[in-house]
Amino acid sequence: MVFAQQIEHVVSLTWDQVDVGPAKVTITLGKTVIEVPPPLDDPFRELAATTPSNTAAQPNSNWVFPGFGPGRHINAASLRERLHRLFSPRAARLETLHELTKLAPIAIIAEALGYTTQTIERHARGAATTYAEYVATHR
Repeated sequence: MVFAQQIEHVVSLTWDQVDVGPAKVTITLGKTVIEVPPPLDDPFRELAATTPSNTAAQPNSNWVFPGFGPGRHINAASLRERLHRLFSPRAARLETLHELTKLAPIAIIAEALGYTTQTIERHARGAATTYAEYVATHR
């Protein structure tokens, strides 16, 4: 779920933000470079191998998710509709946020993913996770 990013941010990802190397895949969100662990890196490897970057509609396109119009990324509503056929993108994004709050302090998650600390705190409470629990489990 691309680190709980809203779909509007996901569709605007460029290959300048995604590095698919032989050993690892990283995504740059804002100023933060995040390594995508296996097996979550597989979809990015597949996209890099199969996304046409030089078509009539998208000559020299740098979009990870190219759209149908020249020079444009896929429309967020179109991608959301496609994903809804498989699962609920919103529920998956919110669950990802809940899980991330179990892995790191709220301030770090908020800064890395571009959320406010209040938003991440709300998800942490919803996931029954607090910073004190994080410290207790990572001593």
